[in-house]
Amino acid sequence: SAWLTWASRAPRRIGYDIDGRTWMYTQAVHRPRGLHPRHSVENQWDLLPAVDPAFPSSPSRDDDRVEMPVSEHARTAVLTRLRERGVPMGSSARLIVFHVSAGNPFRRWPESAFADVAAGLVRQSTGRWVLLTAGPSDADAVQRVLAQARVQAPDAAHRLIDAGDVTLAELRALLDSAALYIGGDSGPLHVASTSDVPIVGLYGPTLAERSAPWRPDTIPVVSVDGGALPCRPCDQRVCAPGDFRCLTSIPPEAVRAAAERLLETMSKLFGHLPG
Repeated sequence: SAWLTWASRAPRRIGYDIDGRTWMYTQAVHRPRGLHPRHSVENQWDLLPAVDPAFPSSPSRDDDRVEMPVSEHARTAVLTRLRERGVPMGSSARLIVFHVSAGNPFRRWPESAFADVAAGLVRQSTGRWVLLTAGPSDADAVQRVLAQARVQAPDAAHRLIDAGDVTLAELRALLDSAALYIGGDSGPLHVASTSDVPIVGLYGPTLAERSAPWRPDTIPVVSVDGGALPCRPCDQRVCAPGDFRCLTSIPPEAVRAAAERLLETMSKLFGHLPG
């Protein structure tokens, strides 16, 4: 990004005072060193007062949330996809979206853990449907998770579904029909954060204090991690212990419990709905 800024030849180029990059900017803004528990939105916001001193010194979760508009084309495509897969529309079903892949291996929760949670949720209520998504290069992960989950919940196998090839625009539209989103700290979680769907976010090498959804506090979010580790957070270049313990130590039971709490909360807020 620093090289692109310099190559633009813009008369004003503002960035952080990071070693090896500062010379590419006409104005440098101080950035604390290290991985501090401060939200990344606030970190990036520090650049804006340098552009205009009248700019607010800090962002608001209510007034400055990230937005991703939903096109009518994407909305129609999603509704068609759900009907084709037999998902009941309206209040008769609770749709739970899982994103089971990540481009970065440091963000991939074990597939067996996703399967445990998916199976547990659909076993708990006949009104629940789990829709699994993944990146285009990781479609096989969905099939592996589905296979494991269906073995654990054979009577609910028809309610464990592969979403198929979903574009980012369609994913965003899909979340408007969902009762819950579960996934790791990757791009789709932040697409989900632009909607009002309750979220269970999974954090391995990253901190929820830095990366949790930036949106109004009135929209339910639960962040689950593996607890304090001497190697966490890390720069995600090399796993020092070699076993990705920050991810494998996130227990499926904790994720499922968080999901149940959010589903129960939303049922209480909006009246009696299938769990």
